[in-house]
Amino acid sequence: MMTVHEVSKLTGVSIRTLQYYDKIGLLRPTEYTEAGYRLYDETALETLQHILLFRELEFPLKDIKDIIQSPVFDRNKALDQQIALLQLKKEHLENLIDLARGIKAMGVKPFMDFSAFDTKKINAYAAQAKASWGTTPAYQEYEQKAKGRSKEEEQALGEQMMRIFYAFGTIRKEDPASEPAQALVKKLQDFITEHFYTCSDEMLFRLGIMYAGGGAMTENIDARGGAGTAAFAKEAIQAFCAKKPLT
Repeated sequence: MMTVHEVSKLTGVSIRTLQYYDKIGLLRPTEYTEAGYRLYDETALETLQHILLFRELEFPLKDIKDIIQSPVFDRNKALDQQIALLQLKKEHLENLIDLARGIKAMGVKPFMDFSAFDTKKINAYAAQAKASWGTTPAYQEYEQKAKGRSKEEEQALGEQMMRIFYAFGTIRKEDPASEPAQALVKKLQDFITEHFYTCSDEMLFRLGIMYAGGGAMTENIDARGGAGTAAFAKEAIQAFCAKKPLT
């Protein structure tokens, strides 16, 4: 675990910014000390890396929160998009550098082409990347299954899912690879597949990371099952997925 001061020193993110991310539910600490100090684990630091990459790409905080807390958030897909956007930015900056060097060497007149300042390509890809989080097969399947469900029915499903996490909480002091824990993982996977979207082992593995990754979801799970329930569920899911190739 790292304190907020250590995270700030490691990442260059100010303590005030980390406190603000906590306040808006973008990046919650893994836990608090008895004195109320924030502590962050590796999963929280990984989430912070995604936040910083999206910020570098000028995504608004609200969009970042929606993306990383989406039930279909795919870290590999996010990294691919971030790499592609950073490459476009690199190309844009190299064009500006070439333009500046040309102006320095020959003056402004031969370089009256302003195309080097054009960011349409970057903006278009960024918009496409944001929109893609609503067009994944998992999201489309979720939309189809949710169609026609009332608000009360949605709330009832949410309550049923939280009961599974409550059950995780009752055994969170046990071995995550134990038979009861593994049975709950299978129950969770089947529940998601039946009511939301096909929950493959790979999707389940990523969900486990997200459950313990901080923010409102981790808080809600721990509020239902007790402190540490989200982390225990993640470990149980990882043990479940380790038994077979991810599908």
